[in-house]
Amino acid sequence: MAGWNSRITCGARPLAMIEFFCESPDSRAGDHNSNARAGTIRTGRGDVLTPVFMPVGTQATVKSLTPEDLEGLGAGIILANAYHLHIRPGEDLVRKLGGLHRFMHWDGPILTDSGGYQIVSLAKNNRTDEQGVRFQSHVDGSPMQLTPESAIGIQEALGCDIMMCLDLPVALPADSAALAEAVGRTTRWARRCLAARTGAQALFGIVQGGTAPDLRRQSAEEIAAIGFDGYAIGGLSMGESSAAIHDTIALTAPLLPAHRPRYVMGMGEPEDILFAVGAGVDMFDCVLPTRNARNGSLYTGRGKLVIKQARYREDAQPLDPECSCYTCRHYSRAYLRHLFVAGEILAMRLNTLHNLHFYLQMMRLVRESIVAGRFNDFARGFLERYREGQAV
Repeated sequence: MAGWNSRITCGARPLAMIEFFCESPDSRAGDHNSNARAGTIRTGRGDVLTPVFMPVGTQATVKSLTPEDLEGLGAGIILANAYHLHIRPGEDLVRKLGGLHRFMHWDGPILTDSGGYQIVSLAKNNRTDEQGVRFQSHVDGSPMQLTPESAIGIQEALGCDIMMCLDLPVALPADSAALAEAVGRTTRWARRCLAARTGAQALFGIVQGGTAPDLRRQSAEEIAAIGFDGYAIGGLSMGESSAAIHDTIALTAPLLPAHRPRYVMGMGEPEDILFAVGAGVDMFDCVLPTRNARNGSLYTGRGKLVIKQARYREDAQPLDPECSCYTCRHYSRAYLRHLFVAGEILAMRLNTLHNLHFYLQMMRLVRESIVAGRFNDFARGFLERYREGQAV
């Protein structure tokens, strides 16, 4: 049963409307020092090939791009945010208008984050107790409350394909008591989220614990014991070092069920993604490629390029001579710099098309290298070239 064409199911049938298939370990010949895996998440709206990067469409849009753009880039799944969509336009309106897919004209799978991170990072005067979180909207200051039950209700009303449990991330550094309290509450909220689910949407549990190995182990064991359609490593990029992030992923990923998708939330530099793939992680999202595009920081095979720099004023080269995206096929660095310096909207669009192409193409090459049993060699070569050239 080994080999790419002999796809096997990794365990019993999932709880909801997704199935996850991963490759036989024998197909990783030559990559014995890597836990990288290629798989398929089968949903009612199409298959998602993993490892996968999910473009972030926080408010039911990936900024400056159309759904047709995303389809052309090869995006297999996108992410939206339940907190933001609850605040505006409201999940009841989205449901009334046919659900999130029809509302935003996207036919592929959608994962929605529950909003726990946004409450910590954006909401004002948040107060957490066993019931949930009370806070003030970051938009108009109105009082709001989010509970495990309402988080599931919002996501079910939106009609996404994959829902996330409400969790309790903690900004770092934090003392062990605060991290332990967050782990316990995240587990109890996860049980309530699962009990609150009424439909067939998939539900992922989230592991917390900061950078404390004992708490990460405890959280992973507790969340896995509940039983979810997939599992996420949350609470990273909260103020810790890159080394601490890598250590936490390396510890946590193998503790999560191998027959379910594994997801690292909100982490997105290429070096970090490649490390996590090697640790056995399947799914990623991050605002970095789109946010950096709007700020003029562009990814190339030889590092980042800051397009506003004066040295590109007369540069007739494509942004990345080795890139096949629409932007690189048609526009020079000089023109892209002109658009950015002039504050033209087209700059955001062209830059975003390029950065997302870079990420999605990287993930395609990652998957191909896993299938061929040469992920370690690919990652090493990719990073050598990428680190060469912050000055392109």
